Amino acid sequence: MLNRRHFLRQAACLGAAGVAGLSSAPLLAQPQSGMTDQAERTLRVYNIHTGEYLTTTFWADGQYQDEEIQALDLLLRDHRANQAMAMQRELYEKMFHLQELFSSREPLYVISGYRSPGTNSGLRQVSNGVAENSLHMQGRAVDIRIPGVSHRHLHKAALAMRSGGVGYYPKSGYIHLDTGRVRSWTI
Repeated sequence: MLNRRHFLRQAACLGAAGVAGLSSAPLLAQPQSGMTDQAERTLRVYNIHTGEYLTTTFWADGQYQDEEIQALDLLLRDHRANQAMAMQRELYEKMFHLQELFSSREPLYVISGYRSPGTNSGLRQVSNGVAENSLHMQGRAVDIRIPGVSHRHLHKAALAMRSGGVGYYPKSGYIHLDTGRVRSWTI
């Protein structure tokens, strides 16, 4: 379980800016602290709906690994419609950053990745937390949690990236990340 002291120590490792005061430049535009463009980026991901687990190095030798990205896209598919879409790679960068920040040995739990328009419409009928023009339908959003990491801490770290939208769903136990404009909300 990640405690506050460990979280703050991890935040301090990001450099002088720390998690709370990062510059307005998108954090993902540059290699992460201590990383070079050549460093490998590996994600451990678990889809809570399908039970699928994947450990994959999606960035190696200074470039994205297409087969690995496709495997991630498949894992983040709309499980209701069994449809996949090429997700924006920036999402994988954000997920990787959060995984590294919290030094999590647990996989990131994916609650929702791509959503077909039909699935999104159906979810809107049963929940007021689903946007009509959700970025999930464009492969630009993912809902995640990290076992053993406080949802509040995960939310604050995602906000500190100052990149895209960040939604906080404390009652449901996850956060939303997207590649849209910078904004935040809590439901």
